[in-house]
Amino acid sequence: MSKYLKLLALVLIMIMVLAACGTDSAEPTQEDTTTTETDTSADDEAMADDEAMADDEAMADDEAMADDEAMADDEMMADAVFFSTQFGPIEEQEKFRAILQQGGFDVNASEEGPLIDLVLAGAQSGSGEIDVIGALHGTFPPLQREDAMMNLIDIADDLSADRDIAPAFLETGLLGTDDFLYYVPWMQATYIMGANVAALDYLPDGADVNALTWEQLGEWCQNLLEGTGETKCGLPHAGLFHRFLEGYMWPSFTGGMVTEFNSPEAVAMMEWARDSLWPTIHPESINYEFMQEPLLSDEVWVAFDHTARLLDAYNAEPDKFIAFPAPAGPGGRGFMPVVVGLGIPADAPHPEAGAELIEYLTRPDVQGMILNELGFFPVVDGVDTSNMPPGIAIEAAAVSAQANASDALPALLPVGLGERGGEINQIFKNAFDRIVLEGEDIQSVLDEEAANLQALLDETGAPCWAPDPSSSGPCQISN
Repeated sequence: MSKYLKLLALVLIMIMVLAACGTDSAEPTQEDTTTTETDTSADDEAMADDEAMADDEAMADDEAMADDEAMADDEMMADAVFFSTQFGPIEEQEKFRAILQQGGFDVNASEEGPLIDLVLAGAQSGSGEIDVIGALHGTFPPLQREDAMMNLIDIADDLSADRDIAPAFLETGLLGTDDFLYYVPWMQATYIMGANVAALDYLPDGADVNALTWEQLGEWCQNLLEGTGETKCGLPHAGLFHRFLEGYMWPSFTGGMVTEFNSPEAVAMMEWARDSLWPTIHPESINYEFMQEPLLSDEVWVAFDHTARLLDAYNAEPDKFIAFPAPAGPGGRGFMPVVVGLGIPADAPHPEAGAELIEYLTRPDVQGMILNELGFFPVVDGVDTSNMPPGIAIEAAAVSAQANASDALPALLPVGLGERGGEINQIFKNAFDRIVLEGEDIQSVLDEEAANLQALLDETGAPCWAPDPSSSGPCQISN
C-alpha cells in the first residue's frame, strides 16, 4: 500500500505543477491591458514625432537649399570680375564703387596697356580671368584683331527691350563689321555748342537751333556782327580746337576725317571757313582755351567747346545760356564722342555674370548716377536730370539730342597712333592756320599736309577709324 500511496502523491504533485503553469498563460489583468495599450499609444506618438521631425528636417533642408541657390545667384553677380580703365583716381574709384555696390558688383582699376595684355593672355591660353572690361573705344581694335572678344549683339538686343541706346554708339561698337558687336556703349563725353539766350533773336529765318547747318551757323554769326556791331561768335583756338577740326568740320563737310582730308569737299569747306565763318569770329579766339569764361563775360554769345569747358557758365547762370548740338554739313552731323564701352572677353569665366553687370550699368537710373557723380554723359534715353545741378541737366539734353540726331555722324578719337597721337592734331591745326589765318593756297596746303598725314599713318600702321571705312592695313587718303 505504501507503494500505491507514494504513486498517488507523485500524481498529485504533477497536477499541482500543471495548474501553476496554466495560471501563467492566462489573459492579462485590467492593469496589464491598460499598460499594454499605453505603451502602444506612446509608440504611435513617438513615431508621429519622428515623422514630424523628419518633415521639419526636410523643410529645413529645402529652405537651406533655396538659401544656397539664392546665395549662388548673388555670388554669380558679385563674382563678375570687372576691369576698367576709367575712374582710376582714388576719389573717382570711391564714387564709382559706391554705385557698383548698389548692384552687388565691384571693379578693378587698370591702365589700358596691362588690360589689353591680360585679355590677350587669356585668349591665348583659353582660360581668362576677366568677365567684363570697361574701356575707351580705342582699346577694342587690338582685341578685335586677335579675336579676343565675345559678340554682344544678342545682349544688346535684350537690352533694347526696355532702354534706348543711341544707335550711333551701337554702330561704333561694331568696329566696321555688320553683325559683331565688340562692346555695348556705356558712357560718353563730347563737345557741344553753347549760346546766350540773347543771341536767339539773331537766328536766320527758319533755322532750328537744335538742327542747325554749318551755313546757318555762319549766317547767325554774320547776323550778330551786323546787329550788335561786334563779333559775338567764339572758338577755342588755343584749346581743343583740333577736335573741332577732326570731329566736326571735316566729317560734316566730307563724310570722313582722314580719307577725304584733301578732297574737293575739303577744299570747299576751307574756302567757306576762310571767307564766311572766320571774319565773324571774335579776334580773341586765337587766345581762348575755355569758352565758359568769354560766355560769362558777354564777350561772346555763341561758342563751341568740350562739355567740361562750358559747364561753369551753365551752373553759374542757367537761365542765361542754352546748349545745343553741333551743326550738320553735306556729310552729316559730325561730332566727336569720347565713347566708353563694356565688353566681355571670349574666354570670360562667368559671361552670364558679365551680362548682368552690363545690364546694370546701362540702366537709366545708374547712368544718371554716373552723370551726377562722375561727369560722363549717358548713352541711353530717359535719364532723369531733374535733381542734378542745372548745368549738367542743360548739357545732358544737348548731348542726347546730338547723339540721337537722325544725321548723327560720330567721329572717334584717332586710333592706333600710339605715342604719336599729338602729330595728327598738329597736322589738322597746321592746315587750318596756313589757309585761314595765313592766307596760303587751299589745295596746295591740303596736299602738303595730306602727305604728312599719310606718312604718319604708314609709319604707325594705324588702320582707319570711324567715320572713315575700316581698312586692313594703314589708312589711306583717297586723293
